[in-house]
Formats: sequence, structure tokens, C-alpha cells
Amino acid sequence: QFKLIVENPEKPVASGLQVTAFVEYYPESEDDLQDRLLLLIEDDIVDIPLLGLIPCCYLEIESEINFGAVIANSKIISKEISIANHGSASGTFKISYDGVVLLNIEPTSGVVEPKSVKTVKVDICTDVPRIIKEVIKVELEGHGCTEVWIKAVVVEQVLKVLGVSCGNILECINFGPVYFGSSKTEQISLYNESPECVDWVAVLEDNAIGGEMGTDLQRSADAVLQDLSLKNRTRDVDVSTLILCIPNQGTLLPYEKSLVTLCFSPKKFKRDFGVNDSSPKQDYVLFLRFEAAGNKDGYLQALMSHPHHTELALTGSGLPVMLTFNPGPVIKFMDCSLGEQTQVLCTLKNESESLPVTFSFRKTAHFNISPEKGKIKKISAKDVIFSFSPHQIGTFKVKQAIDIIGTGLEKNNLQILKTKSFHQIYLSFIGVCKSKRKNILFKINPGITPMISNATGQFVADGTGQCTDTAPVAILKSTQTQIHTHWINRNCKGDALIAFPNDRAASIRPSEWNKKYRTIFTKTERYNYIDPEFSYTDCERLLKEAHKAYYADFISSLRQRRLQKDAARQFYIYNNSVSIGLKPAEGLMSPKISMIDIHKEKLQCKTLPSDENCLLTSRKLAAIGSKPSIKEIWSGLAATPSSTQEKEDCSLTLTSKQLHQILIGPSTMDFGDVCVYSTTARKLHIINNLLVHIWIQIEIEIDELQQTSPLSQVVPPLTKTHIPIVFETNTLGMFKRSFTYTINNQHLGHVLVVAKAVSVELELSARELILNPIPGYLAETEFRTTVTVYNPRNHPAEFTWKRIITDRRTAFSIQPAKGFVEAYRDLECEVVWQPGFNSPDVGEFNLCVRKGNTIKLKCFAKVTIHT
Repeated sequence: QFKLIVENPEKPVASGLQVTAFVEYYPESEDDLQDRLLLLIEDDIVDIPLLGLIPCCYLEIESEINFGAVIANSKIISKEISIANHGSASGTFKISYDGVVLLNIEPTSGVVEPKSVKTVKVDICTDVPRIIKEVIKVELEGHGCTEVWIKAVVVEQVLKVLGVSCGNILECINFGPVYFGSSKTEQISLYNESPECVDWVAVLEDNAIGGEMGTDLQRSADAVLQDLSLKNRTRDVDVSTLILCIPNQGTLLPYEKSLVTLCFSPKKFKRDFGVNDSSPKQDYVLFLRFEAAGNKDGYLQALMSHPHHTELALTGSGLPVMLTFNPGPVIKFMDCSLGEQTQVLCTLKNESESLPVTFSFRKTAHFNISPEKGKIKKISAKDVIFSFSPHQIGTFKVKQAIDIIGTGLEKNNLQILKTKSFHQIYLSFIGVCKSKRKNILFKINPGITPMISNATGQFVADGTGQCTDTAPVAILKSTQTQIHTHWINRNCKGDALIAFPNDRAASIRPSEWNKKYRTIFTKTERYNYIDPEFSYTDCERLLKEAHKAYYADFISSLRQRRLQKDAARQFYIYNNSVSIGLKPAEGLMSPKISMIDIHKEKLQCKTLPSDENCLLTSRKLAAIGSKPSIKEIWSGLAATPSSTQEKEDCSLTLTSKQLHQILIGPSTMDFGDVCVYSTTARKLHIINNLLVHIWIQIEIEIDELQQTSPLSQVVPPLTKTHIPIVFETNTLGMFKRSFTYTINNQHLGHVLVVAKAVSVELELSARELILNPIPGYLAETEFRTTVTVYNPRNHPAEFTWKRIITDRRTAFSIQPAKGFVEAYRDLECEVVWQPGFNSPDVGEFNLCVRKGNTIKLKCFAKVTIHT
């Protein structure tokens, strides 16, 4: 079957030349052949083997598909396996699998072209934690049957709370006793023990079983149960103000730890008026859980189990400051005079058995405290001296403030814990400073008339230390008095100043040249001496005035230039085609706000915590969807953002805490039994509990869900809506697929769709019927009864009654003989037995459902023979 085509040279082949030979192969069977070709080169013989091979395929497949460790999040994940053909002919393969773990294998058979690779996709569902180790059988042409292992480890997404120093799992954190108004912090490590990233959020359970709010756990049960007023008051308390978690949301990479700070700030709950507050201590037991953001079904009542979360118990006690003063709180000092000092010894006692107290006295005029600050251990005392040192005469009643120092959070930065005053105690200080009598000594003043003199002008009191050295000048308007005015000076100018008679020492000093002084009574112009050595000349006065005017003009020009720049800037701002310089809302009337609008605004304000550090609570999350402020809109929503506000809102990147307040579910949508060629719809609920718009987009690539519409919606703030998910299939069997959705075109989520595609089916109320005669019946009277046909499926079923033919004729009949039963409805059929000579009392029928099941019905006629 080999043929050699060659022209052998008759002469030797010269150097550089060649001889070409062709070998042709014509196989006559599907067997491989082997031969040889002899090449004679002078005295040598070269043996060239010839092989004739039939074209065949050579298929290879991987022996294992390993999905690795994946999260149990009810998602369909896929991997591909390659079938390679290294041969020269096409090869076929066929895959068989008898288990139920693997959802889909596509394709299960096919042809692999030579020198090419065929990929097979294998799907698994991560609905429950488990270890997947399945085997599929692959029949390869020319290779036989090969086993391929499918392996995966489906684990829960676990968040663990670990101690910072020890690294052990924490179940409870005890803050211990803390003063009301102060804060105490503890740090924990949040650990993501899963192979995928997780967006987590902290939720404070304010309605958990076993929680305590302000109860003294050391009291008896009867005493606690009797204190119902405190129980009623703590029921409506916002628990998120007591516990602070920083941060309270975030993202953790696989197997990553994050440091979280917990802060406990107890607050005193006031009891009703008249209730005896015998126990100042208030104990707290709260529960804080860390869970994946968005993994909740809440009021939607989804069928999937509750997502895994980590719960941490928080315990602590709130104590009041028990600092007593002896004497106190009113402290009276002994009377003293100016420049003297009185003291009072006061004992400060810390009555608390659990905590020390740090105090600091504020500074108060006329009173001194030593020491001003200090620290008192528990069940200890400290002496403090209060001193009264008045600086003026009078009675002083002062409130002395004592600051209790502790740790607290900064208002602007809650992550910083600083030392500050968290409580104040007030004392009342009462002190009296009396005047001291002074003995006056007289001395002779020879010849000079003093400012103040007695009747003789000889003795002056030497107690005028408060007087200044400058001689007084009486400056009065002359128009204010006309007593004793001389007739010559009646027409004097009204701007003349008046001098007292004893101001001669001041009247001869240098004065302003343009002012005149007159006597107080006769208004006679006084002599005013101007010293030329110290006074300004006319030229100097003019120069001074010019100098003042120059600087006044300079300052005025600067102001004018600044105003011009502001005017030019305002002109450029409003000189455009959009704004014409009108003031916003100028001339518009304010809208009238009703009490209903105010109530709605309060509800909206309470929907989202204004403080980003405020924790979400389980009671707030449980109330989502049932609040009166949530609007229900089932149609008319826009598919894409159109307004400026919608575009701005829908472009926001939401935080984990915000995503946790958006409900989209159920996360597992179970359609149950669905007939093939039928259409079934379920609602995908969407609740937007935020104060901004959100944009929901659904991406469906599954043929069975292609009738779902709409696939995009812009959900307004505080709105509840739904999207109908339509399922239709033509293939019998179990269906499990997942589709994805996005929030604001960036936050991804998914929904698992589960259904069992079945054929139409009818059920009978009984498989055997006994027909009894009617009491007092006559001969040849028909026996009658009914049988009910049920349709448990979601599609109308067409049926036909067919008799089972036997050797004997039948006396039974059923009406209606054919018809339809609507979905989830029933139909009664009448069975009649016609008595007669030699009529059989037994009959059988088949209920034949078109493209469905068949049920046998057996009928008996109970005939009574009277003798």
C-alpha cells in the first residue's frame, strides 16, 4: 500500500545536486502499516522506516475541578474544564452524572475538533455550608471512561470578636462601674474568618431577651418588678446614645483584622415623681452584633436561614457622684474687715465604694480654696480650707462650682477620649466685709487756703489720701446758671467754661487758646496765662490740622477703593446669562406649615441617625417597612434618573450602614412547583429607608426569567415598591439560578431563584367509590354519587374520563366525560350506575390528563336484595 515514485540517477550525483523521491500511501484498511525504504549509496545501505497511520483522535481531560473555599451566600458559581484533542481526527465525548449537588453541566456531549479545546461549564450552588466532593464520568472516544472530581468547601461568612492583647474569642465585655456623664472605652479586634471580603455593620439589639436598662441587678426580684416606672421610661430610650462603636461599619479583606473601639456612656434615668430612688446604681446589659451589610430579610420573611452574625454582650454599671461636704452645702464665714481673712475647714468625703473621684474648684472672687484640685479614693476623705479675703465692703453670696473630672468624648471628634468636666456640684459661700472706723488727725495749715476748710480755715483733716495731686477745675456750661451774673456779662457767649473760685492753681497753666473761662457767679472772664514756650503758634496749629486732614483723606480713599472692588466683584458675579441679579425668594410668601407637616418632618428626621457614629438598632431595622412615613408606590416610577436631584442622589456611594437600611428581597425566591409552559410571578420587594433616591438595576441573562419587567427603577426616599419576577420554563426538573442587581450602578447584590418544573397533574378525592341506593328506592332507579377532581398546580389541566374495557359491559358512567380544571381549583364529577338485568356492579375508569398523569378510579355499586 506504499508506492515509490523516483528516477534513480544513472550517473553519480555531483556535489551540490540532489535526487528527490516520492512515497505515496493508499490505505486499504483501518490498520496501521509499517514498511521500509532502502537507499543504496555506493557501497552503503540506508534503511528508512515507513509508517502508515490511520487518522484518529486523542482526547485528554483534567482530572479535577477545585472551586476552593467559597462563601455560603446562595449564589451560583461556575468553573470550566477543558477537553483537549491532540489527535488528527475529531473526537466525541459524553458526560454522565447521577448526583444532585451539581446544578448544571453544559454541554454534556459534543465533538472536539482536531488540535482544539472544548470547554465544559460546571455550576454549583452555595446555599448551605458543606463539603462538595462529587465525581462525574466522562466517556472519551478512543480513551474509554474517565472520572473527574468536583471539589469545593462551602463555608459560612464568619465574623469573630477577638481580644486585642490575648487574641481569644470574646463573648462579653464588662465596662465595670462608670460615673453618669463620663465615658469608658474598650478595644476589640474584628476578624473576618472567611475567604471573601465582607462589608460589615454593627447593630445594637435594644429588644433582645435578657437585656437590662438601668436595673440594679443586686436588688431582689420583687423590688425590681415593683419598679415599673423605670421599666416604662427605659422602654422608649434610644439605646444608641449609651454605646458608641467606632467604626460601626467597614470592609474587611479575607482573613483580615480591624481594631474597633467601644465606648460606654451611662445616663441617669429619672423616675416618676414620688417614687423612692433607693438604689442610685443602674446596671446595663446590652447586646451588640456584627453582621454582613445587607444580609437580612427581616419583615420579608425569606425562606433562607438567618445569616450568620457575631453577638457580643456588653455589661456595665452607672453610678452617680457621691461626694459629700462637711460643713455644706451652705458655708458661712465670720465677718471681717477689708484686708482681713477668715477660714473654714471643710471635709470632702467620697461615699462611693467602687470609684475614686477627681475634683477641681473654679476660681471665685474674694474666696480662695486650698487645695484647688485633687483626687479622693473610694470610701476616703480629704480636708480642704476655704478662705474669705474680701477686696471691698459688702455682703457676698456666691455659688462655688466644683467640677468633677473624668474621661469623655470630644463633640467634634468622637474618636478622641479626653479628660474633661462631666459633673458639677455647687456650694453656697456667704461672707460679710464690714467697714473699719478710722481716727482723723488734724494739723495746722498756715496761711494757704485749702481745697476743703473748716470754719476758721486753720485745721485740715489728714485723711484725704484718696484725692489726686491735680487741682480740680469745675467745667460747667455758663448757660446752665444765671445767679449773680453781672449785667455787663449778660451777653457772653454760651460756650464759655466756668471755673471755681479755688482753681487758681489750674487756671494759670497752659491751656487751649480758643477756650475762655469765666467765674461761676458773675461770669467775669478770667485771666488765662498762655506760656509761649509750650503753646503752638498759628503756623504750627495749621500744620497740625493739615496733617490730620491728610491721613483722614488717605484712610477714606482706602475705604472707597475697597468698596469699588466689592461692587465690581458683585457685578461680575451677577452679570451673566443665567442670573440677572435677583435675590432668591425675594417677594415670595412663606408657605404655611401645618402640624401634620411638622409631624412628618420629625418622622423623617428620626429615620436616619444624623450622627454617623450613631449605631443602628434592631428595633429601628425591624420597623422598616411598617413606618407611617414609608410611602407605597407600585407603578409610575422612572427607569433612569432624570432630575438634577435624582442624578446627584443616584451617583452617591453608599456606606455599609446605608446599604443595611435598604431592603431588597427575599434573597431566596422559591416558586415551588411550577408547571411547564406556564407563567408564574413573585414580588421582589424594595424598601428605601434613606432620605435620598436610589437606582435599582436588575441584570438577567436567564432564559426562564426573560419576561421580567421593569429591570430598572429609581426609588424615591422613604418609599416601598416591588418588581414582579416572572418565571417560565419548558424543561422538567429542578431549577436553581441567581440573577444580580446593582444599587446606584456600583453596589452589587444577587437573588437566588428556586423552582421545580413539573407537568400538569390532577388529584382525586377518592380512588374507590361505593354507590349506595337511596332509601326507599324503586327498582331500576339509578345509583348516584360524586368524586372531586383537584388541580394543585398553577396551570389549567385538560382531562378525559376513559373506561377500562373488560369482558363484561359496564353500567357506570361519569359526567362530565371531559373538561378543564383551572389552576388551584376543583371540579365535581357525577358517577351514575344504571341497574339492570345482569348489570356488573364493578367498574373502572382512568382519569387521563393531557400531558400529565393518569389516575385509576374504581367504582362499586352496593345492591341490596330484599327477600
